[in-house]
Amino acid sequence: MSVSDDAELAELRRRRMQQLQEMQSSDSANAQVYAAQEAERQRRDAERSEALRRILTPDARERLGRIRLAKPDVAAAVEQQLLALAASGRIQRQIDDPTLRALLERISPDRREIRITRR
Repeated sequence: MSVSDDAELAELRRRRMQQLQEMQSSDSANAQVYAAQEAERQRRDAERSEALRRILTPDARERLGRIRLAKPDVAAAVEQQLLALAASGRIQRQIDDPTLRALLERISPDRREIRITRR
């Protein structure tokens, strides 16, 4: 190996080390951004849960939890509507189970009736 080959090899190594360091610093920056986003999401979820705890009676919260397991999209729509009503000041008292059931009936799409006819 000649001196120029050694210098060229050293330069390639230096560039590669610099690239690796830049990638590592960008990865740590991305991790920090992700951690901040995750913390913000957890904070929003905690605020949402606390608001729903204040709005709903324990029986209604239990029903909404069961609905969330079976139909997450319906539960999210109900939660969103309840939070909007509370934010606008239209909820004067806690929502009990029968009231929540009535709200669910209004939000849920009409069920199709299936009839099987035998010939």
